[in-house]
Amino acid sequence: MSNLKSPVKKKPNQKQLANKFIDVPVNFLIKHNFTPNSLSFIGFLLSLISAILIGFNIIYKFFWFAWLVPFLMFWAGGFDVFDGEVARRTGKITKSGAFLDSNLDRLSDAILIFGLIYGGFINYIFGYFMMFLVLMISYIRARAENEGLDMKGIGFMERAERLIILMIALSAETWIYHFSKYFTGTLWLVFNPVVTAMPVTWFFLFFILGYTILLIITISQRLIFTFKSLNKVEAQTD
Repeated sequence: MSNLKSPVKKKPNQKQLANKFIDVPVNFLIKHNFTPNSLSFIGFLLSLISAILIGFNIIYKFFWFAWLVPFLMFWAGGFDVFDGEVARRTGKITKSGAFLDSNLDRLSDAILIFGLIYGGFINYIFGYFMMFLVLMISYIRARAENEGLDMKGIGFMERAERLIILMIALSAETWIYHFSKYFTGTLWLVFNPVVTAMPVTWFFLFFILGYTILLIITISQRLIFTFKSLNKVEAQTD
């Protein structure tokens, strides 16, 4: 079966800009003999530390150290890009490496949500629902690509987008929480037991709801694209 290409493609200038941004760190990592697998583990470790800091509520408790969470999440996402690029440029693309990277990515997704659950930013029932959605997004892609489809660019909330949006939201939550605490004397908090396990700002409550809706939309986008594409293939082979 021939691969079906995704209708969503990066523009050449976007690709060139992305390559220019990662050239320096990737060349540094290659020069110092970092292997793709070691970079995958580093990315996972950074996600794990981020999840632990989220779980211990560092963004509420320690304003001057709250920057560590988005900083580490940023580099966790960076190493998720670096490992693949290092593998391509050094000719070390292997099935075992791709398998390891994919599974570490799923673990990273899960532990970040566990961090949100443990920290009380979402309650455990809502958190498990979010985890199910995230894993379904990845599963649909893996299953569709196993059928020969190209799923790059299908669905708004791919892993990079999920990580970036969550990183920005946690940064915003830090500033909103501490701004209300130190400059107005009143915490702008709300408690909704259906979604959270503790009071959070209005911003974060609406963010979690919007984030979840986007996850559901992404699942729908991937299911519809896959179903239509496979139907098209079957029609062509009849």
